[in-house]
Amino acid sequence: MARTEVVIISGLSGSGKSTALKAFEDLGYFCVDNLPPELLESLLRLRSGERVAVVIDVRAGEIPFRLALLKELSRKGYHYEILFLTATPEVLLYRYSQTRRPHPLGKDLPLREALSQEAELLAPLREMATVILDTSHYNLYQLREEILRRYGQREELSFPTIHLLSFGYKYGLPAEAHFLFDLRFLPNPYFVPELKPLSGKDPRIKEYVLKSPEAQRFLEALTGLFRWLIPYYEKEGRAYVVVALGCTGGRHRSVAVTEALAEALRPLGRKVLVTHRDLEKDGP
Repeated sequence: MARTEVVIISGLSGSGKSTALKAFEDLGYFCVDNLPPELLESLLRLRSGERVAVVIDVRAGEIPFRLALLKELSRKGYHYEILFLTATPEVLLYRYSQTRRPHPLGKDLPLREALSQEAELLAPLREMATVILDTSHYNLYQLREEILRRYGQREELSFPTIHLLSFGYKYGLPAEAHFLFDLRFLPNPYFVPELKPLSGKDPRIKEYVLKSPEAQRFLEALTGLFRWLIPYYEKEGRAYVVVALGCTGGRHRSVAVTEALAEALRPLGRKVLVTHRDLEKDGP
C-alpha cells in the first residue's frame, strides 16, 4: 500500500498560502484549507495512500499547543513536511493594501502589529519547517511555478532530496538554507570584460571559476562533506536538505559551483534539485 504523505502549508497571512495550495491541487494532491490540526490524522486515514496538502495557520488557534499533534504523525507512520511561507513586512503590508480581506488577528490591532504578533505565534512552527520560502519577490504566477517545480519532480516526499541553491549576497540571504557557503573568495568573472555578460551555466564561466586550485579544493571538500553527512540527516528523518552557495551577485561563481556540486552529488542516488535564485539579475 502506498504511504500517505502530507505537506502542511503554513506561514504569514498574505505570503501566498492559497496560491501554493492551488498549485498542490494541480499536482494531484487532496487539498484542504484552514484545517484544524486535531482533524489531520482523521483526514490522513480517510485519504490513505494519497498525497495530501493542508493549510494550518493562526486561524486554527494557539499554534504552540498543537505542535505535539504534528509530532505524533511520524510516530504513527505518516510522513509529513512543513512548507512555511513568509515575506517582508513591507511586502505583506502592500499586499493587504490591495485586498479588502482583514487579517486574522487584525480585529482589534493595527495591521503592522497584527503581522508582528502572527510571526511570533508561528515561530515554533517555522522552527519545525522542512522548507522556508520567502515569497517577497514572487507574483502569483511565479509562486505557482516555483511550487510545481519543487514538488512536481518529487516522486516520493519521503525520498531524500538535496536542494542546491545559488544566490547573490547583494539580494539577501535565503531564509530556507540549512547550510550556507560564501564563494566570494573565488576568482570573479565579472571583472573580465568578455566573461561579464555570461552566466555560470556557460562553459567559459565554468572553466574560469572551476579551474582555480581553490575552487577545486573547495568542491572536493564540499562533496566529501555531504557524501558523509547526508546519510546521518536521513537517519534522523530529514528528507529535505537545502545547501545555499552565494557570491556577490548570484550570477557567475555561485551558479558554476552549484552546477558542479549537483553533478558530483547525483551519483549518491538522492534526488538533487537545483535553483539559481538570482541568475537573471544583474550584479558582480
